[in-house]
Amino acid sequence: MPRLGYLLPTRERVMEGQPETASLLALAERAEALGFDSVWVGDSLLARPRHDPLTLLAAVAARTRKVEMGTAVLLPALRNPVVLAQQVATLDQISEGRLILGVGIAADLPNIRAEFEAAGVTFDKRVGRMVEGLALCRALWTGQPVEWPVAGKEGRWKVASSVLGPMPHRPGGPPIWVAGAVASARERIGRLYDGWFPNSPGVAEYAPQWADVKQAARAAGRDPEALTGAMYLTLAIDDDAASADKRLNAYLENYYGQPAGVIRQRQMSYAGPAAGAAAWMKSYADAGASHLVLRFAGDHERHLETVSRLRRDLGW
Repeated sequence: MPRLGYLLPTRERVMEGQPETASLLALAERAEALGFDSVWVGDSLLARPRHDPLTLLAAVAARTRKVEMGTAVLLPALRNPVVLAQQVATLDQISEGRLILGVGIAADLPNIRAEFEAAGVTFDKRVGRMVEGLALCRALWTGQPVEWPVAGKEGRWKVASSVLGPMPHRPGGPPIWVAGAVASARERIGRLYDGWFPNSPGVAEYAPQWADVKQAARAAGRDPEALTGAMYLTLAIDDDAASADKRLNAYLENYYGQPAGVIRQRQMSYAGPAAGAAAWMKSYADAGASHLVLRFAGDHERHLETVSRLRRDLGW
């Protein structure tokens, strides 16, 4: 039975000139009351301005009791990993172990390259920076003195026999789910991380790509069944299919500043009646996705209630 997550509209509210957080926190509370399993926030500094995800999730943690919360997705390459490790450990303590750290490397687009430059980070080195940074975070989350880089290896950061405090609530830190569906990303996820969190594979592609992730875990001597297969989906639900399609296209073009057709090829989206949305979500669950994170093209209260009803109908 898949778990369902809900993405808060942080980017949308900033674009609308409504940066106040009260309504966002109310939506998080509403999602929990309707039975959603997790609440998520996106990340960007300048390319797609929005609230800082870790700060906002601290407020979500204080306003909720059971729902998990995560980043969809955080860009760790933009952050000093020692600072990030402390922030994440603190947030995991505030949430009492409800945090999931979703991470990614960011798409290769001019505004995102400019964002990295503004943060003083070399864009073309972002994969190595992410991998090393997360490894350093995990070392700091052990509670043991950390020497970095590890003997015999080179490293971007220098840590001399230091201990981080506080430790995360979960021993070893929160689970790390990584976005990306290319072969190298799938191999890396299976070898190193706790979950696969893509937004691009169609239903027919999901099962074989998820199998690749699990095979990479198996080859690395890890238990593939301990990994989570997630999926990030965008929906515009409306009884009028044409109206739903128009709404979705307008939403994506406004959000990304690119033609909707281009985005819909890269990010799996649905526009149409509720019954079709239920079947679409179920198809991903049948393909092996055990956690679906949903982004709605506006009208959040109605979408939350509709999906909550669909979930009951599906027996989830």
